[in-house]
Amino acid sequence: MTDSMISHIGIAVADLEKAIDKYRLILGDIDVEKYDVSDQKVKVALISKSYGQQDYEGGVIELLTPTSPESKVAKYLEKKGEGLHHICLYVENIEQKLSELKKAGVRLIDETPRRGAEGNLIAFIHPISMDGVLIELEEKVT
Repeated sequence: MTDSMISHIGIAVADLEKAIDKYRLILGDIDVEKYDVSDQKVKVALISKSYGQQDYEGGVIELLTPTSPESKVAKYLEKKGEGLHHICLYVENIEQKLSELKKAGVRLIDETPRRGAEGNLIAFIHPISMDGVLIELEEKVT
């Protein structure tokens, strides 16, 4: 488990390649890992300066773009435009954490975890329960 509590910051974008180029302008030489997450109807690009190293501890920017008009990200872009989409936090036992949150009355989007872009377990908490911020929970699969 990492010492960092933040896994990544998710940003919704209309054009993935143009967005990657903008971050290259700011950050210079960056590592970019791309994934097609078909069940969520999105393509993602994970951007960092040291992504892929075994001792990596967060600091990733996740750019998301829809692959279908039915994607939740497509609907987000239509309603709010490009920008901050979510913050992803690491948890040690996602199933236990979801159970605790549900018992505490927190509104969950996902009551059971699913696989994210990198194969880790993820689940989302509704923004209404988190002061207007969409929170993603992530448990690293070992």
